Amino acid sequence: MAENSGTSSEVWKDASLPDEVRVEALMSRMSVAEKIAQLYGVWVGIDNEDGEMAPHQHEFGLLTVSWDELVRDGIGQLTRPFGTTPVAVVKGATTLAAAQRSIVEAGRWGIPALVHEEILTGLAAWKAPVYPSPLCWGATFDPELIERMGARIGAAMRRLGVHQGLAPVLDVARDLRWGRVEETIGEDPLLVGTIGSAYVRGVQSAGVIATLKHFVGYSASRAGRNLAPVSAGPREIADVLLPPFEMALRAGADSVMNSYADIDGMPVAADRRLLTDLLRDTYGFTGTVVADYFSIPFLQSLHNVAGSPTEAARLALQAGVDVELPTVNCFGKDLVQAVQSGEVDEALVDRALRRVLLQKCRLGLLDEGWTPEPEVLEEAARAAAEDPDFEDVVLDDAEARAIAAEVARRSVVLLSNTGALPLRPGLRLAVVGPRADTPNAMMGCYSFPLHVGVHHPEVGVGIDVPTVVDALRGDPAGYDVRYAQGCPVVGGDDEGIAEAARLAADADVCLAVLGDEAGLFGRGTSGEGCDSADLRLPGRQEELLEAVLATGTPVVLVLLAGRPYELARQADRLAAAVCAFFPGEEGARALADVLSGRVDPSGRLPVGFPGDGSVQPSTYLAAPLGQRSQVSTSDPTQLFPFGHGLSYAPATWGDISGEAGGAWATDGTFDVRVVLSNDAATPVSEVVQVYLHDPVAEVARPVQSLLAAPRVDLAPGETREVTITLHADQTSYTGAAGRRQVDPGEVELRVGASSADIRKTITVQMTGPRREVGFDRVMTAEVTVTSPALPA
Repeated sequence: MAENSGTSSEVWKDASLPDEVRVEALMSRMSVAEKIAQLYGVWVGIDNEDGEMAPHQHEFGLLTVSWDELVRDGIGQLTRPFGTTPVAVVKGATTLAAAQRSIVEAGRWGIPALVHEEILTGLAAWKAPVYPSPLCWGATFDPELIERMGARIGAAMRRLGVHQGLAPVLDVARDLRWGRVEETIGEDPLLVGTIGSAYVRGVQSAGVIATLKHFVGYSASRAGRNLAPVSAGPREIADVLLPPFEMALRAGADSVMNSYADIDGMPVAADRRLLTDLLRDTYGFTGTVVADYFSIPFLQSLHNVAGSPTEAARLALQAGVDVELPTVNCFGKDLVQAVQSGEVDEALVDRALRRVLLQKCRLGLLDEGWTPEPEVLEEAARAAAEDPDFEDVVLDDAEARAIAAEVARRSVVLLSNTGALPLRPGLRLAVVGPRADTPNAMMGCYSFPLHVGVHHPEVGVGIDVPTVVDALRGDPAGYDVRYAQGCPVVGGDDEGIAEAARLAADADVCLAVLGDEAGLFGRGTSGEGCDSADLRLPGRQEELLEAVLATGTPVVLVLLAGRPYELARQADRLAAAVCAFFPGEEGARALADVLSGRVDPSGRLPVGFPGDGSVQPSTYLAAPLGQRSQVSTSDPTQLFPFGHGLSYAPATWGDISGEAGGAWATDGTFDVRVVLSNDAATPVSEVVQVYLHDPVAEVARPVQSLLAAPRVDLAPGETREVTITLHADQTSYTGAAGRRQVDPGEVELRVGASSADIRKTITVQMTGPRREVGFDRVMTAEVTVTSPALPA
C-alpha cells in the first residue's frame, strides 16, 4: 500500500517544487529493489505461441515471476498493453487503468508505470489508423505535413494513457538489401533529420514522448543483414549517421533507444563513448536511454561481452542505458543482490533512476491527483450515456483518415511516363500482380495488422484498407477492371503467369502491381529480419512483368514495396512506373487519384533505385571512387536517382541566382533564389533541391550532398520566388583531425529538381578563416517564398 498517501510529507508529489527536489526526496526513501524496479519494463500478455514480434523473443520474452511479486517494489514501464494482442479500446484502457492502480497501490511510494507502444505507422493498436510508412514520409519532402500526422498520433497516445512511442527511426539507409529500409525515412541525413524532427515535434506536442531509434549505426550493417556487425568509420558515423539524431534532439526528443549493432566490435548497448560521452556530455541530452528489446541480455547471448545477466546489466548501466525493455531479464533480483553486495556500484542505478523519475515528473506521473484512468474512458462514458448502442471508441475517424490520405497522395512518386498516365476514363484495365488485391500491400511491418494481427486472423484487419483493385473498380473514371494475381509475392506457377498475360493482352492498359509482403523475421520479403540477398523483385514477379510486357499492351508498373528494386531490364519498355512504398490505409485511393490524374504526382524519391546490377547497393552519397569509374566494371549509378519524381504538369523553372559577388563568409550566410511558375490549369508542387559539391577538401567527401529541399505549392497561373538562405555551417564536415570544420575555398551549389537533374550550378568562394563547429551549429536553411517583384 502506498505510504502516507496524500500527506504533505510526500514532497515528490508537489508539482510546485522543482523536479530535481522532488526526485531527490523520493530517491532518498527508496530501497535498492525499489530503485531497480523503476528501471525495467514488464511485457504482460506476451505469448510465444502467437509468433515473434521481437528478435529472440522466445528466449527472453516470458516473465518468470508473478504479477503480485513484481508490483511489490513497483514497475518502471508497461510494455505494449494495446500492441500485444487485439483488444477493444475501452477494454484495453480499462485493463490498463486496473494495472496502474495495482502498481500504485502495491508499492510504498505510489509511482505509476510509464506506458510505451510502437508508433512507426501510427499507434500500433487494434482498429487504430495505419498511416503511410516512413519512406512515404521522406517521399513527401513535407515536414509540416509529417508534423501534423505526428501530432495526431501523439494525441491518440495520450487519449489511451500511453506515454512513450517508439519512433521515429532515424537510421539513414545505407544498403537497400537491409529489411528495415522500409522503416527508414531515406538515404540522406538532412532529409531524415528534417522529417524525423518534424515527427518528434508533432508527437511531443501532445505531452507524450517520442523515442529516437536506433542510436547509432544500425543501418550500416555488413551486407545489409539485420543485427550484423557494423564497419562504419568515425567519419561516416559523424557525417552521415549522427546528424539526424542531432537534429531530433534539438527538436526536444526526450528518449533515445540504442542500436543492436556492434561498431568495430563494440556493442552500442555497452559503449560509454556513444551513450554517455557523446549523447550526454557533448549533445547535452537529459532524457532517458531505453534498451532496444532484449539488447541487454544480447550482450551475453549474442555479443559475448558479458559472462552473466548481471554483468550485462552492469555494462549497460555503465554505458548509459537507463531502462531495460521490453521486460525484465538482467535488471532483476540478481542485479539487486549485486548492488547490495557492492559488486555493482549503486551510483550507476541512482544515475539511471534520476533520469527515469525526472521524466515521470515531466509527464505528470508523480503529481498529486494523477489518475490511472485514461482520457478515453471518460469519452466512452459520455458516449454510452448518449447512445444506448455504443460499443467502443473509434480511433480511425475521418480526421485520421484525411491526414493518412494527404500523406499518401503527397508521397506517390511518378518514376517514368511515356504518356500512358493519367489513365483516360473508361479504359479496359488488366490489373495483375500479387499486390493488387490485398490490403496487406498498403502496410509496413510495424503496422498493427502485420505486426500483431497476422497472428490473430480470426479478428480481421479491424479497419478499412481498400486494395488497388477496390479503388479502381470504385473510381469515378468508370474503368472496366479485370484482375488476375499472376503469382504470389514468392512462388507461383506458369499457369498463373500465363493467365495474367492473357488478361493483359485483351486490355487497353495493364497495371502490374508488384512489390513486397511486409513481415517480421522471415514472414515477408521486407521488414525486420527480412533481408534480401539481391535487389531483384522477389519470387517470380520479374517473370510476370516480362510476360505482360511481351503482350504489347502498354504496361504501367505500380510498385508497393519496402525498398527500391532493380528495374533496369524493364524500365525502357514500361509505359509508366509509379512507386508508393507502403502508403497506409488510404494508399489505394491515393494511387487511384494519381493514376486517374485527379491529383498531380508530387512525391520525390527518398532513396534512389539501383541501376543495372542488383547486388551493387549504393546511395547517392558517395565520394568520387564510389561513383562510376574506369577502375571497376561495376556501375553504381542510380536508375532513378535520389530526389527524382515526375509530374503530369511540371512547374516551370525561371531565374536561378546566387548573391551578387559570389562570396560567402565561413561564418555567414548565402542566398539562393529560384523563380517557379505554374503554367497549368491544375495545382502543382515542386521540390527545389540544393546540393553542395566541395571540389577540394581534407578528406574524400561525397560528390554532392543535400543542403536544402523546400517544397513549393503553386496554384494555377501562380509564380513564386523561393529564397533559400544557407549558413556556412551546413558545409561543415569531419576533417583529417576528426573535428567538424568549415573550410574557406571554392564550393559549388547545384540547384535542381533531383540529385541528377541539376538546373544550374552556382560557384561560390568561401572567405575567412577555417572554423570548427559542433552540436550547436546551424543545420538547416531558412526558406522564404514570396511573389516576385514586378519589373520596373
